[in-house]
Amino acid sequence: MKKKLWIVNLFLALVLILAGCGAGETSDDAASESTAEESSEEITEESSETEADEAAVEEVPTTTDTEINDIDPEKQVYVTPEWINDVIEGNEDVGEYVIAEVTWGEAADSPDYLDKHLPGAVHFNTDAIEEGPIWNVKSPEELEQALLDYGVTSDTTLILYGPDTGVDRFAFAALYTGVQDVKVLDGGLPVWEAAGYETEEGEAEPVPAEGEFGVEVPAHPEYIVSLEDTVDRLENDEDFQLVSTRSEAEWRGIESGYSYIPKAGEPKGALWGRPLLRNSGEANVSDMEDYKNEDGTNKDFEEIVAMWEYEGIDLDKTIALYCGTAWRSSLPWLMMYERGYEPLHFDSSWNDYQMHDELPVQIGDPKQDEVEYTTVGELSDDKASE
Repeated sequence: MKKKLWIVNLFLALVLILAGCGAGETSDDAASESTAEESSEEITEESSETEADEAAVEEVPTTTDTEINDIDPEKQVYVTPEWINDVIEGNEDVGEYVIAEVTWGEAADSPDYLDKHLPGAVHFNTDAIEEGPIWNVKSPEELEQALLDYGVTSDTTLILYGPDTGVDRFAFAALYTGVQDVKVLDGGLPVWEAAGYETEEGEAEPVPAEGEFGVEVPAHPEYIVSLEDTVDRLENDEDFQLVSTRSEAEWRGIESGYSYIPKAGEPKGALWGRPLLRNSGEANVSDMEDYKNEDGTNKDFEEIVAMWEYEGIDLDKTIALYCGTAWRSSLPWLMMYERGYEPLHFDSSWNDYQMHDELPVQIGDPKQDEVEYTTVGELSDDKASE
């Protein structure tokens, strides 16, 4: 009897032990499942954050339309040092040509010219093609004579380089005047030297051209849009887009960007062509860095277009480019020109606009709803840059 009872008790004990083990396993499994769920939630959150980050990256302006970069061979402006060297060596037949460094001032004022310049290069002063106080292009007669004095006619291949956008300004003026083939060394003197090509010292004097310029000047008056037409089209032409290529500080009306321009702001309705430093918290004071690679050469045009699209700029519309005095805006104008577009140049730019008290102005960035609308006459006169 006792033996049977003992066996029963033993059996019950074993059942309880097995039940406890089963309960423990179930608890461990539940804990594992809970941990897995928490891990899964963490992974999901991380994944969501990653997807959000990727989505944010995808929102950064990009384009895969490589056709935007296609250049019309008949209008190509920016060239490589190899191409220019081939011209100098006689391996590239371009007919009569003139090579020139372009800077403001005379040769002695240039940071490089007297010490080193491209073989055979003369020096061009930007004062030859523009004049104050507005700094728009000179009269047709003055432009024609200046180019003839430099040895340039409409049939001359004009090859330019320089340390800043003064070279782009001169190139634009030459095309406007009627020089049919204008080239700019993409990247300037540093790219020439990096390619291992030789330079010369001293000053090479230009040889004035004999005879006539060759075409009626200006050959392309349609390249420039006047202040009056700009104001009218901003108000009445929905297909017209005025694009500022000024710094962030200028765009937001913090400063004018020039020591001789007292007022800061932008024409009402203008769009900004340089958005990359929007969140930097600092003014963009370098020269067209959003348009340049680290070596000083121009970025692919598709990158520029992506920036513009982000700002609402539409290549299918009529684009008029400007800056403070038309130097910086000449660069994107030339980039558009050589790709077959027909941009306009608001040549007298903000410098002229801010001289007319009645004209409408925007202060701040309309795209960010941080904007005030007023008139030039209400602007303060203390925004000149040092």
